[in-house]
Amino acid sequence: MASLRLRLAAWLLLPLSVFVAVCGFLSWRNAAEVADYVQDHDLLASAKVLSDRLIWEGDAVRASVPPAALSLFVSPARDHVFLSVTDADGRLLAGLPDFPLPRPRRLTGVDRAQWYDATFEGLPVRAVITQRAMYDVGGARDITIAVGKTTGSRDHMLHTLWWPTMEYLLVALLLAIVLTTLALTWELRPVVRLGQQLAQRDPLHLDFVLDAHALHSELRPVADTINRFVRQLRMHSEAQRRFIADAAHQLRTPLALQASQIEFARYTRAHRQNWETRRADMDALWLALQTSNRRLVDVTNKLLLLAQAEHGDAHTRLERVDLAAAALHSVEQLAALADRRHIDLGLEAPPPMANTAVLAQPALLDALVTNLLDNALRYTQERGRVTLAVRPLGAVVELVVQDNGPGIPAEARERVFERFYRVSQDAEGTGLGLAIVQEIARAFGAAIQLAANPHEAHGLLVTVRFPAAAT
Repeated sequence: MASLRLRLAAWLLLPLSVFVAVCGFLSWRNAAEVADYVQDHDLLASAKVLSDRLIWEGDAVRASVPPAALSLFVSPARDHVFLSVTDADGRLLAGLPDFPLPRPRRLTGVDRAQWYDATFEGLPVRAVITQRAMYDVGGARDITIAVGKTTGSRDHMLHTLWWPTMEYLLVALLLAIVLTTLALTWELRPVVRLGQQLAQRDPLHLDFVLDAHALHSELRPVADTINRFVRQLRMHSEAQRRFIADAAHQLRTPLALQASQIEFARYTRAHRQNWETRRADMDALWLALQTSNRRLVDVTNKLLLLAQAEHGDAHTRLERVDLAAAALHSVEQLAALADRRHIDLGLEAPPPMANTAVLAQPALLDALVTNLLDNALRYTQERGRVTLAVRPLGAVVELVVQDNGPGIPAEARERVFERFYRVSQDAEGTGLGLAIVQEIARAFGAAIQLAANPHEAHGLLVTVRFPAAAT
């Protein structure tokens, strides 16, 4: 059953059908008890009338069947009535011979009666047997009176009592089926409309929002979830478009420059008579080509790292990483750059037993620390100072990078996280470093803050606060 309407109808109607069946059975049983009671009462009443008509005729007991005894059995079902009156010796006093009597006899109650079911002349019979003592001078004689009746009137009464109730139950079940079908069709219209809305949307355009207020309260979480997924897909789609646009923008210039430089080199080599006279120009050309290629590789790596940081799974595949170890690794990697620029690069390590573990991806965490340290080294003047510190503070672990470079004006501290934005065009760089740092920090649940270096006349203080990993 793939249809939701059929499944809901089954869940509603199957229990209701079972309920109707149980009610019908209980009603039938009650009607049967009433019909049995009425039939047994009539049988006993008829037996009592016959008992009252027993008389002595000499030394013998005679029984007569009055019309009153038979009038109790008049019914539209034309039942057959059977009578048997016998004495203690088994002699038939009235009625039919060979009428079946119960074995053994258990006469109970104040009426000294026993009801039983039998078959006589091929017909099912309900019968009652009772006894009466007839007294004379010679003592008492027990007279057995048995009255039987076919079950047609009893079955007719059972049908009369039970079927109207069953009709009501069946009509109620039929109405429930019709109303349930109509109600499910009516109430599932929002789901159908929701499916139609989704089917009419262009899958390449993620600019739609489902109206959750037009749905039932049970369906609103579904619409909210779809809207949330659409927003996430739109964010990923926009990030991909932005990545492609950024890559095209940044790669166009160095590629065009390399193409012109290669074309110039081919032209110069084709005219060998100018080779010796233009050797200095060729050396400058190869140096420019190398610089352009290095910038192209740097931009490509930064763009790929930014795309990795923006990936939706970056915040799900986290593991325990020692931030102090990542800081030491970055300092070792950039020590040569600091030495070339004559910059005093220092590391403030935490105590050995301190908990500096955070939840992160090792590669992205190294990229975050390296980019922060690389930016500080690139923008700090020669013979400056750059210090990297890791500080465990209970529930958080701080990564601090401070320098005495030119710093960042307060009005530009928000914009430096934009892609390709650079405060100064003099220093070499791509303008992607802090954008990468912000995306990685966001993926790890960390917060980044820029401020002026309070320990220097000028400079920048960058603080990244990571949630500490549980020990």
